[in-house]
Amino acid sequence: MSAAEMPVRISKLLSERGICSRREADDFIARGLVLVDGTRVAQLGERVLPTQSLALDPRARGELGEQVTVLLNKPLGYVSGQAEEGYTPAVALIGADSRFARDRSPLAFTTAHLLGLAPAGRLDIDSTGLLVLTQNGTIAKQLVGGEGAIEKEYLVRVTGAITPNGLRLLNHGLELDRRVLRPAKVTQEGPGELRFILWEGRKRQIRRMCNLVGLDVVALKRIRIGKVRLGNLPYGRWRYLAPNENF
Repeated sequence: MSAAEMPVRISKLLSERGICSRREADDFIARGLVLVDGTRVAQLGERVLPTQSLALDPRARGELGEQVTVLLNKPLGYVSGQAEEGYTPAVALIGADSRFARDRSPLAFTTAHLLGLAPAGRLDIDSTGLLVLTQNGTIAKQLVGGEGAIEKEYLVRVTGAITPNGLRLLNHGLELDRRVLRPAKVTQEGPGELRFILWEGRKRQIRRMCNLVGLDVVALKRIRIGKVRLGNLPYGRWRYLAPNENF
């Protein structure tokens, strides 16, 4: 039997087609907001053929359209995820007063934009730069769901001697936690400054990579995720992801 002849869960198909996340799909199915070949379904776990037509009720499409994604220039001292003792989560910086004055999005900030707003990826407490927070499960899955899908770029200041062999190892030849790292693109930008482009995101990866070649990181700033750049977004300010932007 070919793949096209094997039934698949509706929520899985909606997610694979980039229409919504699986969690959102289950919610829409339970509320009768999903149509298969024009017929409304309301049974969770129902399977259909990949060749069948799937569509969302206009009410569901409207809810997805209202979901926001925020870009923040995270300062030092803020954790990207859940609050930790003595530290504040980055989402606490999202408010009307901290919005970038030159944000070109037509959206007016409301407290509804904070509901379910969560970081799509990690940025360490002692790192700064571009952090994405989103209400959109599809975007979250795109950024954290699979290694290699989205590249991330960082500027890193280090102490220690940057050697040709050290650069070679940083690009390809290191392992962490007994796992070989995927090739990276690491270049020297100036005295004590490196540019990293990574296709994976292991915990404190850049700092640990540098330690393995005799370097200590003194500053780390993420400047790009996929096609989206930090640009001129000020330190501690945020803006909405524009409708014409994608990762």
